[in-house]
Amino acid sequence: MHSQKGRQMKGIKSSVPRALPVGARLECADNTGAKELQIIMVKGYRGVLNRYPAAGVGDMVVVSVKKGTPEMRKQVLNAVIIRQKKEIRRPSGIRVKFEDNAAIITDDKGDPKGTEIRGPVAKEAVERFSKIASAASIIV
Repeated sequence: MHSQKGRQMKGIKSSVPRALPVGARLECADNTGAKELQIIMVKGYRGVLNRYPAAGVGDMVVVSVKKGTPEMRKQVLNAVIIRQKKEIRRPSGIRVKFEDNAAIITDDKGDPKGTEIRGPVAKEAVERFSKIASAASIIV
């Protein structure tokens, strides 16, 4: 993956299918007060004409908060996807899939806004944004 201006986004070794197109609803897995997020835009996405931009685990997306506390709702924020239902193939040949699609709200650099993350976090997301590891309880 090519690096983006100013941000330390490292490439990932696993082949992550981009299974979440624009408009997909995600669960918010941190304690910021948001419950459900909707993808508005995928950061750094270079696509094909008429193809919907899509994101996978470890991608940074711009989201709108659809459900949550009244002060969080209708806000437009950055988020990093930490789980997806579509399986990810690791270089070792193992395939990993989760039971839901989830993201955590971050700032522009990829540092999480919340202090804890509910549920497992994919290793691919932690490889790209190392600050996520400090808030995560389980890294799969």
